[in-house]
Amino acid sequence: MKHLFSYLFTFLPFYLLVSCTQDNYEKGEGEYSLMRADFIEAHVGSDKRVDYIVTDDGDSLTAEPRFTIKSITIADTTYRAILYYNKVKNDAGKTVVEAMRMSVVPTLFPQKIRNQEQLVADPVNFESVWLGANRRYLNSSIIVMTGKPDDEEIRQTIALIQDTIVMQPDGKLTAHYRLYHNQGGVPEYYSARLYLSIPVSSIKADSVHLTVNTYKGEIVKCIPLIDVQ
Repeated sequence: MKHLFSYLFTFLPFYLLVSCTQDNYEKGEGEYSLMRADFIEAHVGSDKRVDYIVTDDGDSLTAEPRFTIKSITIADTTYRAILYYNKVKNDAGKTVVEAMRMSVVPTLFPQKIRNQEQLVADPVNFESVWLGANRRYLNSSIIVMTGKPDDEEIRQTIALIQDTIVMQPDGKLTAHYRLYHNQGGVPEYYSARLYLSIPVSSIKADSVHLTVNTYKGEIVKCIPLIDVQ
């Protein structure tokens, strides 16, 4: 994924927690009163099924039973995702994951572009940006407008563009990023929430200034990546 310039995605208008291909794993009836939702790294085995997960809080849990979704196309790798699940005890008394639903989260890597004037910056509705508990991902939640296009090949596009890296007077580095969004001709009938994750390992700086074009104008969010003393 880190070699891709942009991320393509589609939406079903009635489904507000979305992934790039809008597919999900649903077990059906279960103990929903115990269900929780976490950002995770989902490990996929040779059978392209999730065998264990690691949450942003650091919990490593086996998936029983193993499961898959259409977005999982590569074996023996790890996917960034949001998982709805129950923690249950298996026959051996071990705490395991009973998955209810999973959506892959688009993972963005900062890209350096020479001619940014050619990039499209269609507006979105910005919700929030935060550093994950394990400091592995910088996460963001945005709202995009969507609808069913006449041409099924039409897609919206998201890209993370690096403007510059600035050294502060104290010697710390600040990366200036812009979130670019191309509506791509998709109708704007409904709103849909989109979660994005930026691997902190791809950010060569101590903090981030993220600029987002919204329907109310540009906003800038400043996020420190190191502990403030």
